[in-house]
Amino acid sequence: MAEPAGTKPKRILVTGGTGLVGRAIEKVVADGEGRPDEEWNFVCSKDADLTSAAETRALYEKYRPTHVIHLAALVGGLFKNIKYNLDFWRRNVHINDNVLHSAYEFGVQKVVSCLSTCIFPDKTTYPIDESMIHNGPPHSSNFGYSYAKRMIDVQNRGYFEQHGCRFTAVIPTNVFGPHDNYNIEDGHVLPGLIHKVYLAKKNGTALTVWGTGKPRRQFIYSLDLARLFLWVLREYDEVEPIILSVGEEDEVSIREAAENVVEAMDFKGEVIFDTTKSDGQFKKTASNGKLRRCLPNFQFTPFKQAVKETCDWFNVHYDIARK
Repeated sequence: MAEPAGTKPKRILVTGGTGLVGRAIEKVVADGEGRPDEEWNFVCSKDADLTSAAETRALYEKYRPTHVIHLAALVGGLFKNIKYNLDFWRRNVHINDNVLHSAYEFGVQKVVSCLSTCIFPDKTTYPIDESMIHNGPPHSSNFGYSYAKRMIDVQNRGYFEQHGCRFTAVIPTNVFGPHDNYNIEDGHVLPGLIHKVYLAKKNGTALTVWGTGKPRRQFIYSLDLARLFLWVLREYDEVEPIILSVGEEDEVSIREAAENVVEAMDFKGEVIFDTTKSDGQFKKTASNGKLRRCLPNFQFTPFKQAVKETCDWFNVHYDIARK
């Protein structure tokens, strides 16, 4: 006798499974958010080169997933993007095409891919929402990466219209948490600050923050994002992407972020803002209105607590942290 539809096991494949977001999903699943009918497999670049169609197919052949969370991407900081825009375009387009086309060929029921707020038009009005993705060119510094990520949205629509596939995407704002890339030159602002404060405290030097500290960002804790990914995988039925972010009212300045890190790391030295360094974009405010309509009661971890937990993780795991 056939099993009732509700009890069929889900085999979930997570690409980019050892990165910041993959590790967070693995943790929340292990800590009780997983379900008995779900089998989770987290894979990384050592398991398959996703720029290769053959290796991607072999990965699907091995795990036979019913669901995919697609996090794998070639990523890098500002300088790397400026220098290698073509490489970022080609490698990410190949990865995304292989992951999505194999998902179609193997009859995967749902794919949730991860985009980024950097894909939005450079010249835009705020707050940004999901309808604005294709309204103009992205910032010229990382156009290769941004256009490659935008194409996931195009492919999702194509696979739905032509084949009825349920492929969708999420757009998180600035993610941070344990297992981040804490490289000072090439990482993102918050993990870079955490590493800088660690070194300043260790060496008894002043902390130098690049820029004026005035730009504002919406930070989302990786463990909150992980819980939202599970909701999207299980409940969100649209092909259109959804922004996953704290509210506009929870935007914080770089100065406030630095102060939170200084407090969490118990740093007592001098803090200097080097205003000869560029501030970058002043803000990239995104609306989480769609998320709030779908999930009005979701509780985000308070920023101060999330920063403290991340700093504590970094202090304990300094030797193995990516930096």
